Amino acid sequence: MKALRLFGPHDLRLVEEPRPVPLANEALLRVRAVTICHSDIHYYRDGRIGDTKSTAPLVLGHEFAGEVLQVPQAATHLHIGDLVAVEPAVSCGHCRECREGNPNICANLLFSGTPPLDGALREYITYRPEFCFPLPADFTPEEGALLEPLGVALYAWDLGHLRLAESVAIIGCGPIGLLLVQLARQAGAAHALAVEPLAYRRNMAAMWGGIPLIPDDNLENEASRITEGHGVDLAIETAGTLEGQEEAVRLVKRGGTVLLVGIPPEDRIDVTHHIARRKDLNIHVVRRMKHTYPRAITLVQRGMVELSPLITHSFPLAQAAEAFPIVSDYADEVIKAVITP
Repeated sequence: MKALRLFGPHDLRLVEEPRPVPLANEALLRVRAVTICHSDIHYYRDGRIGDTKSTAPLVLGHEFAGEVLQVPQAATHLHIGDLVAVEPAVSCGHCRECREGNPNICANLLFSGTPPLDGALREYITYRPEFCFPLPADFTPEEGALLEPLGVALYAWDLGHLRLAESVAIIGCGPIGLLLVQLARQAGAAHALAVEPLAYRRNMAAMWGGIPLIPDDNLENEASRITEGHGVDLAIETAGTLEGQEEAVRLVKRGGTVLLVGIPPEDRIDVTHHIARRKDLNIHVVRRMKHTYPRAITLVQRGMVELSPLITHSFPLAQAAEAFPIVSDYADEVIKAVITP
């Protein structure tokens, strides 16, 4: 089969290698769609995320959907020919964190496209069936792949506990931020401030009911005006920048909640301490997602969340390396690039 491997920063190569053979407890999938995440871009650009380094040639890709080709006998929920979305975080199920219902912080977690587990930018992949979710007949592979970022957005929304007619600021309107704007509309937020430096992303946020704001020197005044001087009840940072973290702390009300979802390349949290302390803020650093796929599928199936408009670029696997600089540089008005092996 063909696979795209990262040999070092900016060094992606299409290689030929043996098709994987599933173990007795694994399904074999034909990969149908992979969307590129900025976590992939961290590895592509820097060779690492935080203290996790990619030292061996790595197959990236954790947002994906595939067609079931082989099924272990015990996996009665899967059938050959099913299109499935795949939860990329493979938790052990038996550590303390898993037993407490928190598989996203599993002590033995493996994650697709993160060392040492190869990801989905290849033609075939084996996966444990309990992490495969059959999709309704009208789902596209691209929508199946985008259930992963929708899951991240949905988990963050759950943590925010926003009540009807309260206000939220979403800092960064990339794919997860845009999905949060849609969730804010469905959840009855009075105001959803969409803070984003790129005009085309602000325009898309506005299409789903967000109030587009530019992160400039007037941002706090604008947010104060919209919220009648109080600040937003909830601020969700998805930009993956230190500036985004600071903006979230400044825009939220006294006693409010800040969720840090983005992963900054500097690998630190950096906010003005006296502002966070005097506001007595609840700051939660969000780790991926958990237990979201069934609800995410329902949101899309019922038309409550739109995924297809997020796909702006498409490449076959043979040209997948061309997608990475586009996504990395926010070029050509990219939102999501999809690879179709």
